[in-house]
Amino acid sequence: MTTIHSRQMLQEHVSMEFSSSTTHVQTFSQTTKIVGEEVVRRKSSSIVEFFSLVTRSSNIPAGDSVPEFVEKPQPVTAPEGDKAVFRARVQGNPKPHISWKRESGIPIKESAKIFYDSINKEHVLKLEPLTLDDSDNYKCIASNDHADAIYTVSLLVTEGQEKMDFKKMLKKRVPPAPKKKQKKVANEKEMLEILSKVPKKDFEKVCMEYGFTDFRGLLRKLKEMKKKVEVEAIRILKPLEDKESKVDTTVVFDCIMELKDPNVKMIWIKGTEPLRIQYSLGKYDVKQMGTKYMLVISNVNMNDAGIYSLSVGDKRMSAELTVLDEPLKFLGEMKPVKVTERQTAVFEIRLSKKEPNFVWKFNGKELKRDDKYEITVSEDGLTHTLKIKDARLSDSGEFSAEAGNLVQKAQLTIDRIPIKFVSNLKNVRVKERSRACLECELTSKDVTLRWKKDGQLLMHGTKYSMNHEGKRAELIIEDAQLSDGGEYTVVAMQDGDPTEYYSTAIVTVEERLATVKSGMSDVHAATGSPAELCVVLNDEKVEGVWLKDGKEITDLPGVQIVKQGAVHKLIFPSMGPEHEGKYTFRAKGAESEASVFIADPPTIDPSVLEALAAHPITVKVGHTAHIKVPFRGKPLPKVTWYKDGMEVTEEERVSMERGEDQALLTISNCVREDSGLILLKLKNDHGSATATLHLSVLDRPKPPQGRVEFLELSGSCVHMKWKAPKDNGGRPVTQFIVERRAVGKKSWIKIGEVDGKVTNFSTNKVEEGKAYQFRILAVNSEGVSDPLETEEVFAGNPIEPPGFASQPQVTDVTKEAVTITWNAPTQDGGAPVLGYIVERRKKGSNLWVPVNKDPIQGTKCTVDGLLEDTEYEFRVIAVNKAGPGQPSVPSSSVVAKDPVKPPGLVQDLHVSDSSNSSISLAWREPAEGDPPSGYILEMRAEDTKEWSKCTKIPISGTCYTVGGLTERQKYFFRIRAVNEAGVGEPVELDEGVRAMPPPAAPKFDLSARLKSHMVVRAGTALCIHAAFSGSPPPDVIWQKDGVPTKGRETITKSKNHSQFLINSTKRSDSGVYRILLQNEFGEAHYDIHVRVADFPRPPTNLRLFEEVPNTVTLTWNHSPDVQEDNEAHYVIMKRDASTATWYTAAERVFSNKYTVTGLLPGRKYYFRVVARNEIGDSEPLDSKDTWLINKDQIQDLSAKLKPYEKKDWRHAPRFVTPLKPHTVLRGQDCTMTCAFLGNPRPTVTLYKGDVNITANSKFWYNSTSGVCTLVIPTCTLKDSGDYSVLVENELGKDRSGCTLTVYDKDDKSIVASITESLQKKSKHLM
Repeated sequence: MTTIHSRQMLQEHVSMEFSSSTTHVQTFSQTTKIVGEEVVRRKSSSIVEFFSLVTRSSNIPAGDSVPEFVEKPQPVTAPEGDKAVFRARVQGNPKPHISWKRESGIPIKESAKIFYDSINKEHVLKLEPLTLDDSDNYKCIASNDHADAIYTVSLLVTEGQEKMDFKKMLKKRVPPAPKKKQKKVANEKEMLEILSKVPKKDFEKVCMEYGFTDFRGLLRKLKEMKKKVEVEAIRILKPLEDKESKVDTTVVFDCIMELKDPNVKMIWIKGTEPLRIQYSLGKYDVKQMGTKYMLVISNVNMNDAGIYSLSVGDKRMSAELTVLDEPLKFLGEMKPVKVTERQTAVFEIRLSKKEPNFVWKFNGKELKRDDKYEITVSEDGLTHTLKIKDARLSDSGEFSAEAGNLVQKAQLTIDRIPIKFVSNLKNVRVKERSRACLECELTSKDVTLRWKKDGQLLMHGTKYSMNHEGKRAELIIEDAQLSDGGEYTVVAMQDGDPTEYYSTAIVTVEERLATVKSGMSDVHAATGSPAELCVVLNDEKVEGVWLKDGKEITDLPGVQIVKQGAVHKLIFPSMGPEHEGKYTFRAKGAESEASVFIADPPTIDPSVLEALAAHPITVKVGHTAHIKVPFRGKPLPKVTWYKDGMEVTEEERVSMERGEDQALLTISNCVREDSGLILLKLKNDHGSATATLHLSVLDRPKPPQGRVEFLELSGSCVHMKWKAPKDNGGRPVTQFIVERRAVGKKSWIKIGEVDGKVTNFSTNKVEEGKAYQFRILAVNSEGVSDPLETEEVFAGNPIEPPGFASQPQVTDVTKEAVTITWNAPTQDGGAPVLGYIVERRKKGSNLWVPVNKDPIQGTKCTVDGLLEDTEYEFRVIAVNKAGPGQPSVPSSSVVAKDPVKPPGLVQDLHVSDSSNSSISLAWREPAEGDPPSGYILEMRAEDTKEWSKCTKIPISGTCYTVGGLTERQKYFFRIRAVNEAGVGEPVELDEGVRAMPPPAAPKFDLSARLKSHMVVRAGTALCIHAAFSGSPPPDVIWQKDGVPTKGRETITKSKNHSQFLINSTKRSDSGVYRILLQNEFGEAHYDIHVRVADFPRPPTNLRLFEEVPNTVTLTWNHSPDVQEDNEAHYVIMKRDASTATWYTAAERVFSNKYTVTGLLPGRKYYFRVVARNEIGDSEPLDSKDTWLINKDQIQDLSAKLKPYEKKDWRHAPRFVTPLKPHTVLRGQDCTMTCAFLGNPRPTVTLYKGDVNITANSKFWYNSTSGVCTLVIPTCTLKDSGDYSVLVENELGKDRSGCTLTVYDKDDKSIVASITESLQKKSKHLM
């Protein structure tokens, strides 16, 4: 939004800025009016003219404009009781809306008249009668969509001499005027003239000055004189003016008059005869618009010339009407006309006056009115019109208008009606060698046609046939070829019209394409047999070609190509391999494919079949068998392999391949089971063939069959027999090998072999009572079979291994060796124990390691080579003639290390803590003996003598808490250290311990956010919650201002906390609340400063006085709440006595004194002071009387006036209210204020530390009427520091400073320091 200002004003001690290029200041000199011998001096006042333009948009459309004052309102200075009139004339587009306002905001009084003068086109504001309260600046506001134009002017209402106040008399600075001698007048007429110029209230005084004593008689005559003047007065603002007019026009005589009597008689006169207006049949008409009176004369002719008069009362106005007689002439040129055929052409011409001899001509021939030509004349006889109806081409030519000797000519041009196509050419799509036809229809048949193809003119012939009958036209294309396709255009023309009219269409000639009625099928034929391929099309005219494998057949031996109408054949008299392939027949739009195959059944050469049957295929185990069978056949037959009647499928070891002339079966890693009858089957669509062969896979024999039968088992001979292998591996068994091993041995020993045909064996290489195991293996040329093993058998009577030895016992341990002993087994198994095998293992391992290779004689063994600090287990195995027995039960685990000493006495057993149900003990390790692995803690109650363990297992640490005790019961404790070597001696606590907490003085728990300052609103609850500790639990006492609380509070107490509650607070509840804790070991207290905030109490004793002219200084007694609350302040308000609306004069006033400025002279004001805090406003403190000194007081003061002495009001600046320290939570705004005095007005500079921040955009400050306000928005921690305000003028300077502390709500240390330093000034709302 843009604002343009222009001011015209004279004002004292006011500096002005103007944005317009030119500005002038009007100076109004002091005026003096003399009445008789007394001088009345009028005060020179400020005359204001102010213009502003507020635009709403920067882009104003063409033709629009902002409001503009054509005639501006003028400032008015008028005496009381007179009237004031403001007039304004504005323009703008859109039309502006006009409104009037007072600058002070006071509504314009109801008696004012606001209207629009339609005659003078002025907007008027009229104020009558004027009072001193009407003095103000008045705004005329013109508004439209683009801007608001505001013109402000002043209205100054002056007073008479008796109303001049004391201040005006002081400002005159002149001694009273000397009295003048009494004047004399010659007669009563002169006296009446003097009285008519002075106010009515001064009549008696003036009469006495001039020596006339008949005051009432003069007053009566003066009233009669004024009444007579008023009755007879007719004010003519605008007289009648002479007029000049042409014949047949309208003339208006007008004048503007102000009539005291609206019913005064008015007569219009021509020459000497009154006009008979009501009988003039519209010739004359009388109108009135406001104060404008008009006479309207219509259809003026030469006879209307003369003198016209208006008689009003005793006044008469006259004016002359002159009628001008112009020569005959054309009032314009007749313009050429151009119309379309069959339309109406119009010519028109206007004359300067009527002419009876007027004619129209065409090509020199006079025209008469008939059906073709329409000739008319306007009502005034000046405009002549010629209409040519249904214009044709023959009507083209020159038309002329003749009036007397005057001639005007113009040309008429006729345009032909454009040709249109009723139906346009349409796109045509035909087959090749067909007939194509293009048709169209036009709106006229009298046209000339031409046909074009792709822009080239077509001629009539055998190819193209062109017909034109009436409005229809056609083009026929015979035997259309592909080249005949394209864009065809018909061009139509008519006489007198150079325009070519055309219509276009596309002719598309499609190829003649055939379709296959019967296509080809694949052909299978035996070699040497005949075959053929046949295709049937739907069109005999279509030719085609034959292709073999994509290549056109031109000369293929043994192939015949035959075409019979729509049937196309490819004949093979004798099929051969060269004829196989894919054949294609291709024609326009049609195609058929088929393949020719040789069809021979599969065959295998008989000699191959004989060889396969006579010679089996032999292969060794693990080798690969390749079976190939050659064959012939077309197409290639399906190959299937069978083994022993089961179809063979491909798997990991078996693969099958089919070549062009052979079948291959491959078996890799052959096994004995692959042996058998192999069958090959070949099959295609034309036959099948088979081949049989035998596959033999050679392998070592299978193990001998069945269970070995022992024919004899004695201490001197073992005789056995068995069965031959079920499968000899494809080769005969050459021999059997017999082996044996003693039970408990791992190695086998060959004891003999027999021929492959013998299946029994005997041996005498055995011992009596010993257990043996035998096995037999078959042997052929491919290898040795798997063995056939026998069960364990005894040679003679059996001997068993010995039984379990006893569990080994550890008799000695060192870090390198362990000595164990054991007892012999109770059962020896039938043979004496030969010795023992000792085994060891690490604890947790499953691996037993033998200690000795040969059996140990005796039942004791020392195992050495052990790892120190490793835990071991041991076992023993007894051995006899039959072998080793079962191992014994493992010994107890033992650690390989030197012997451990028992622990010594536990040190420093003491009580570390206690409660009502538990006691905590602590101690130190023993100083003697090896380190303990744990501790055994025991206790007994005071009334018992038996000790009981506190834990089931030893305690690993050096402290323990015994729980589940009886409150205040005395207990005794003792403790012993324990390790692997044993348990140490006990150590007992010196004296018994009771189950109770340790004594402690009371202490507050500050982590519970106990507040030191609280502010609550009156009527809400006050709740103080305190958490504390102490043993025994302390007594709680609540105090207010040092006295225990009594009355409305509710106090809740427990062991560790207490709550103080007042459900509905009052202002009297404010104070210092103390919570006092006491027990037998001490006491503690905590103070909470509580302030109950309510609406502030109002200030009192408002006093008004004047320190500076045109200002009012207010003082009052402080409200107690403002003095106690740092943020509470006052709001100063003022109200004009003529209105009911209060206006804020100042906010955030902290002192009890304020000077109100900006008051208008001659006004009466009320003043109000309101106290305000965070809760709200107090009841207002209003001034009882208006601030205006009455006349009586002026007279009393004037009697006591002392000679004027000039006083120097200047003084150096000083602070009345300095800056105060501020503490602000981070993120909130901070507002600092101070007040100062100084004359001349001091300049203000703001500092943060030593840095000037006056122009810093982060800070906002305002200095008005000696009050400086600094606002720091959204404070951060960086804003903390020292701030100061420096005020200085030419007489001196003064500085005021303060400290700003910005804290974070989570920073407890800063909050605590702030609370301590600011005390009541730091507030924390609940």
